[in-house]
Amino acid sequence: MYLKNIEVYGFKSFAQKINFEFHNGITGIVGPNGSGKSNVGDAVRWVLGEQSAKQLRGGNMQDVIFSGTENRKPLSFASVSITLDNGDHKLPVDFNEVTVTRRLYRSGESEYLINGSGCRLKDIQEMFYDTGIGKEGYSIIGQGQIDKILSGKPEERRELFDEAAGIVKFKRRKNTTLKKLEEEKQNLVRVTDILSELTKQLEPLEKQSETARVYLAKRDELRELDVNLFLLENEENGKKLKELEQILEQTQKELGEAQNAYDQTKVEYERLEQELESLNTRLDELKEQQQENALQKQQYESQRQILEEQILSGRQNCEHYQSRLSVLKDELAQREQQKEELTGQKNDLHTSLKSITEKLHTEEKHLELITVNVEECSNAVEEGKNEIIEILNSRATTKGKAQRFDAMMEQLDIRKAEISQKILRLKSEEAELAEEKNKISLKFNKISDVIQSMNDECVRLEKEIYEIQDQLKKQNSQMEIGQTAYHREASRLESLKNITERYDGYGNSIRRVMEQKSREPGIRGVVADIIHVDKDYEIAIETALGGSIQNIVTDNEQTAKRMIEFLKKNRYGRATFLPLSNMSVRGGISQKEVLREPGVIGTANTLVQADPEYAGLVQYLLGRVLVVDHIDHAIAIGKKYRHSLRMVTIEGESLNPGGSMTGGAFRNNSNLLGRRREIEELERSVRQLKKELEEMQHSISENRSRRNVLRDTIADIQEKLRQQYIAQNTAKVNLEQMEEKEKEIQRSYLNIDRDQAALRQQAGEIREDHSSIARELEASQRDEKELETFIDTKQKELEEWKEEEASQIKKLEQIRLEKSTLEQQQNFLQENLDRLMSETDSFHKEAEELRENLLNSKEEIHEKEQGIQSLKDASGECAKLEEQLKERRENCQKEKEEKTVSHKSFFEKRDHLSEKTTLLDKECYRLKNQTEKLEEQRESQISYMWEEYEITPNNALSYRNETMTDSLVIRQDVSRIKDEIRKLGAVNVNAIEDYKELLERYTFLSGQYEDIVTAEKTLEGIILELDEGMRKQFTEKFQDIQREFDRAFKELFGGGKGTLELAEDEDILEAGIRIISQPPGKKLQNMMQLSGGEKALTAIALLFAIQNLKPSPFCLLDEIEAALDDSNVGRFASYLQKLTKNTQFIIITHRRGTMNAADRLYGITMQEKGVSTLVSVDLVENQLTK
Repeated sequence: MYLKNIEVYGFKSFAQKINFEFHNGITGIVGPNGSGKSNVGDAVRWVLGEQSAKQLRGGNMQDVIFSGTENRKPLSFASVSITLDNGDHKLPVDFNEVTVTRRLYRSGESEYLINGSGCRLKDIQEMFYDTGIGKEGYSIIGQGQIDKILSGKPEERRELFDEAAGIVKFKRRKNTTLKKLEEEKQNLVRVTDILSELTKQLEPLEKQSETARVYLAKRDELRELDVNLFLLENEENGKKLKELEQILEQTQKELGEAQNAYDQTKVEYERLEQELESLNTRLDELKEQQQENALQKQQYESQRQILEEQILSGRQNCEHYQSRLSVLKDELAQREQQKEELTGQKNDLHTSLKSITEKLHTEEKHLELITVNVEECSNAVEEGKNEIIEILNSRATTKGKAQRFDAMMEQLDIRKAEISQKILRLKSEEAELAEEKNKISLKFNKISDVIQSMNDECVRLEKEIYEIQDQLKKQNSQMEIGQTAYHREASRLESLKNITERYDGYGNSIRRVMEQKSREPGIRGVVADIIHVDKDYEIAIETALGGSIQNIVTDNEQTAKRMIEFLKKNRYGRATFLPLSNMSVRGGISQKEVLREPGVIGTANTLVQADPEYAGLVQYLLGRVLVVDHIDHAIAIGKKYRHSLRMVTIEGESLNPGGSMTGGAFRNNSNLLGRRREIEELERSVRQLKKELEEMQHSISENRSRRNVLRDTIADIQEKLRQQYIAQNTAKVNLEQMEEKEKEIQRSYLNIDRDQAALRQQAGEIREDHSSIARELEASQRDEKELETFIDTKQKELEEWKEEEASQIKKLEQIRLEKSTLEQQQNFLQENLDRLMSETDSFHKEAEELRENLLNSKEEIHEKEQGIQSLKDASGECAKLEEQLKERRENCQKEKEEKTVSHKSFFEKRDHLSEKTTLLDKECYRLKNQTEKLEEQRESQISYMWEEYEITPNNALSYRNETMTDSLVIRQDVSRIKDEIRKLGAVNVNAIEDYKELLERYTFLSGQYEDIVTAEKTLEGIILELDEGMRKQFTEKFQDIQREFDRAFKELFGGGKGTLELAEDEDILEAGIRIISQPPGKKLQNMMQLSGGEKALTAIALLFAIQNLKPSPFCLLDEIEAALDDSNVGRFASYLQKLTKNTQFIIITHRRGTMNAADRLYGITMQEKGVSTLVSVDLVENQLTK
């Protein structure tokens, strides 16, 4: 088995499809740094399943897709395929040739293929088990892995040795077995917990089952007593109802006569009452006028007193204002005197401050003048010193020039001869190069035109693929949403169908009977299955039906009887049956006018649909139930009809005859009526969703087919482009070499021209400068003496100016201190003046306000004195009006007394008739109540029999026991049995069935427990066998690797010793491995003490030892010999040749010695920035030989 080829497209820098063909032996891949050589190794590692982007030198897995350049667009996917010859069938597949492909799309999709068929990553990994091929194996050694082998911890080297020893597949099998063992242990814990819990439940449930059996027997006895008591009481209530109806008829007749007499008296009484009411109104009006007049008079007196008090207060305020004005006048005079004194002091200070400021300004200008003179002297001294230094430097330079000039003249003559020879050689090369360049240029232009047309076609196709891919992405997203909705709806539909088929939500007895439906054709179904209700009325109808919703409908009594016997025989509980043959239609609601009341929707039987054969059943169950929109209307109707109706609301509240109400939140609304409707809605939804999914799937398939066709077309074009690019790159490299040589020749001509001009210029300069050197030396000595004299003079002048500067600074500081003192005094005076001004303004303002207030007070006093006189006049008018109102009120009172006497006689007569009518009405009401109560009692007894035993009055006759005629004795027996049932406590009727099911479950889980224990022991045995086999195999192989390593080490190093050691006191399957190296002539030492080359060669010796012992079909090495010197590279290449008998080598390298050992070379170059391309083999070989 060997690697036949690698096909790369869109991976990292490989923008075009590139195909590497390999043969047995050594294939070298060469190229400049950064050209993309190592991407070949990354491609092989990636296609074999590498999942870490870091190992592929990227940030995330999307980085492996070609990201585009300035001239190329990014590609939409990366693809790598490797093809292996499997003629010896070392791989466990039935193909002579195996192609493994991995693709990654920018959308995040990825796929693995084996010979074009989709597969899992796990399938690829398992196929390469124990071959050394794989991302963890030793067939691919990258740039950093050599250092990792040496510098890593001993434990981290285990993977390499485990792969070499062939125990990796056993370790993975062991890990799988350990996971299964852990799962079995967890299963065992769960089963143990469940069994423990079941054991705790069994004994109590058994006791509950026995109690339930006793309870059911008592219930049967109680039913017989209750039914016979019901029959006796029902007969007695019927007799009482007839008697009450006769009495009620007579009483209603008397009530009518009394009512007519009462109405006549009432008319006359109401007339007198209206006249009295009119007189009372007039008296009330007069009384109200008197009260208002008295109140008005009192208000006038109160207002007069208030005005008098206000006048007194105003006069006191005037006196206060005048007193305050005289005080303010004295204060203002005092403040004006203080202000004049402070103003004089401020003027004196301002004069002194102005004088000292002028003096300070004069002295500062004098100091600035002194400072300028000091700086000028200092600069002059410094410049003089610098000039002397420059003169000395210039003199030394001039002397050096004189010595060099003589030597330069001799060199100029030699260079003139060399330039003449170089010109002759360049002219000959230029002629040859021009002819060769013309041929290559024509070839390059022709290839470029072909490539451009192919690239345009590729861009068009890739754009179309991108559009299809974008459409596919949207369709996939829609598909996922649609699938989620479809599965959710389908799951809900299946769940509802299962619930309906299993009759979940029904009692155990109901489920058991319905299981017999296929064997008992007379069973029509439960009530909930037979009737159909609009969604809006489901809650109302379910409330109206109550427990009847779970009643079982049969064709006749015989079917019901057989099912009752079936329940008794198997002790499945109780159920109520509704034989259609017995369903007599009960009368509906007698008060038809109630259907026109506000909020009434109708009777419950009119809101449901059922087959015609069930019309009587629907009328029987729902005909006397009224459906109302909400509870407020129901309460109002109940009061109006004396709580004689049964009503339900849309929200599920129930109002029963007698006034009881039921309502609130449903704890667990099973919605038995809505199941069928919901199933039909879900079936429609599922069909629609399925149709949409099929259409979407068809569209996606078409787009994918179109995309794959386009990809294949692009791949063909890319293959052709690859050949053209190789030819183009070869021509381009040759053309660039020709152009470079032309440029070199031109540069040589320019250099010659520059050299000739420089030679002529240098000769002239040398002759001119030689005569001026003597003059420069003489002038520099003269300048030096003059500068020394100048510097001495300026230094003395500088010292004098500095003394004067210090004296002036001291004088200025004294003046500034005096100025600061005067400024502080001036600020203090200004603050006092500001304060006096503020106080003066405040006093003036207050005086003005006081004068204004004094004037206003005098005006108000005058106005209030006039108001007092007006109030006195108004009070006199009120006294006159009081006398007139008193006289009119006395006249009305006399007329009222006369009318009251007549009114009283009619009142007594009306009261007598009213009392008689009330008594008769009460008697009618009492008789009606007794009738209704008897009817309610009968209805209650019928409801009790139905709700408790599901027995109708007709059915009750079948339970008649002629011996039971004393209702008192029956009641005593009922009370006794109920006490016995009560003493049983809480009874779980379902405990009988629950106990049976729990016992079956306990038996089943006990068997499972035994099976899990057996499986656990089996898995532990497998793990022990694997451990024993791995230890034995690893020990043998490790010894072989030790021997091979030492042999390879000696051959590569030319002597010395290489040792491998297992870490002590550790399990041999987990122990770390230490590598110890002893190069020739050195002591045995740890790896970290070796040089870089020695480390690399030791790691190579270890890899070669493993390849010798267990050869991998192929081995890819990425610059692992980079740290070796030339002699070690030669030994490395020689040893590599020996290994080619069993292993095919692909080597990425820069080293000439390794290249020489290769049977075939591939060149990788990056002529276009960011794009790796393959150049011709011949070109690479020619370059190597130059």
